[in-house]
Amino acid sequence: MLLRPLRVLLALVLAVFLAGCSSAGGGGTSTGTATPAPTRTVAAAAPTGTSGLPTVRVAELPPEARKTLALIAHGGPFPYARDGAVFSNFERILPRKERGYYHEYTVKTPGERDRGARRIVTGRGGETYYTDDHYETFREVVADEDR
Repeated sequence: MLLRPLRVLLALVLAVFLAGCSSAGGGGTSTGTATPAPTRTVAAAAPTGTSGLPTVRVAELPPEARKTLALIAHGGPFPYARDGAVFSNFERILPRKERGYYHEYTVKTPGERDRGARRIVTGRGGETYYTDDHYETFREVVADEDR
């Protein structure tokens, strides 16, 4: 049957793999002592907000985003007709809420002729999110003393 050659091939592949793993990172000298493997540094995960998303402090936002936040706080006037429109959360990155819970606002992008990719999205409960890649990712906006 075909099963036996398949098992032999699988055993051979496994043996080669294991032999490679045991000698990997050896970089040994002729005396047989191995050079220690370099240590890896792992970047700390970004702090998360109440939504579980990464956070960004207001002071860390681009100046145009801070201006948009000020306009939202004062109720406008907004430079784009779509500002304040319902954000439907089709991407399902933000916490799931009923339709109409979220609203979006444009953050001007210098050099862009249209609305660009940057947005502030607010929730009815007072939460605020920022995206600079047209809803691919979001960060929860937190007060400067939070986080």
